[in-house]
Amino acid sequence: WPFRRRVRGGSGRALRWFLLVSAVAGLLVAGFALLPAGRYLFEDVRDKLGRTAEISPAEVTASGQTSGHPATAAVDGLTNEYWGAPALGSSLTSTFDKPFRLVGVVVHTGVSKEPREFRQGARPTRADLIVTTEDGKVHEKKVRFTDKPGPQTVRTGISDVVSVRLVLRAASGQGEGRPIAVGEVEFFRRA
Repeated sequence: WPFRRRVRGGSGRALRWFLLVSAVAGLLVAGFALLPAGRYLFEDVRDKLGRTAEISPAEVTASGQTSGHPATAAVDGLTNEYWGAPALGSSLTSTFDKPFRLVGVVVHTGVSKEPREFRQGARPTRADLIVTTEDGKVHEKKVRFTDKPGPQTVRTGISDVVSVRLVLRAASGQGEGRPIAVGEVEFFRRA
């Protein structure tokens, strides 16, 4: 007899329907409310799990440069040449032909990757990385560089990038008319 209990027709049906509709509505509201965060998390995971490829800018300009050390030396693929910034506040702007997902930027500071030569020149220790996207939105990231030779990676994760500007804010080894040296700037997109 306990398994053959009779249930009145419609008993609890309205309650179950109300709970189902409430759950679906709650999921829809949460999905719309969390969409930007969810998209950011999804793209971040893709950046970390996917492969990257280097991308070269179509044009490079600088707000200032010293004789013999042009802006183009910062993106020529060689670390034995450098862009010589005349003073703090100088900037290097790289523009690209097509928008892309900027996963990271690698910066080589100083006049050389050899420790002895590296210490003899001025090199940036702090900078602003200003990234502009296709829709005109500007993303700014404050960057600190360790005062040692070699590549220093800055993770970004910004979509639809059309230009990147590096503005020098602080430097070590300044004096005696030495330019602030940026050996190389490399840009990486999601492959």
